[in-house]
Amino acid sequence: MKELAQNAESCFFCTHITSGQPITSRPMAVLKADDAGHFWFLTSDDSHKVEELRQDPFVQLFFQGSKYSDFLTVHGTAQISKDKAKIKELWNPMLKTWFTQGEDDPRITVLQVVPTGGYYWDNKHGNAIAFMKQAVGAAVGVTLDDSIEGNLNVK
Repeated sequence: MKELAQNAESCFFCTHITSGQPITSRPMAVLKADDAGHFWFLTSDDSHKVEELRQDPFVQLFFQGSKYSDFLTVHGTAQISKDKAKIKELWNPMLKTWFTQGEDDPRITVLQVVPTGGYYWDNKHGNAIAFMKQAVGAAVGVTLDDSIEGNLNVK
């Protein structure tokens, strides 16, 4: 899970998950995936997502590593904090784009997502082999599947 998340080209952070209603999603950068399987983000305390998480902390994250592999979805709960030590740990200068006062910007808020489960899809033999199997399969009209998938059980 950590490897798929760290190698992902994109992550969509979804909140306001209600049956029969569209989910609210937004792209976000995972700043850290720790050894416990937790995902760490920085956001602004005046964002809509923080307001939504205060009402309901259940979230779902969607990752895509490449066009043909490294797909991951994780569901869990988000915890909100103003932990200055964690902000310092996660900070990088590019974040000044959103937090113009730098690392000490009072709006910076830490989001920690603690997974409760998930699902992954990947290929067994790497992108080159998967692409070749797909191309040959398309040419001869046969499905040559190189995928692997499964549940992520988080304890």
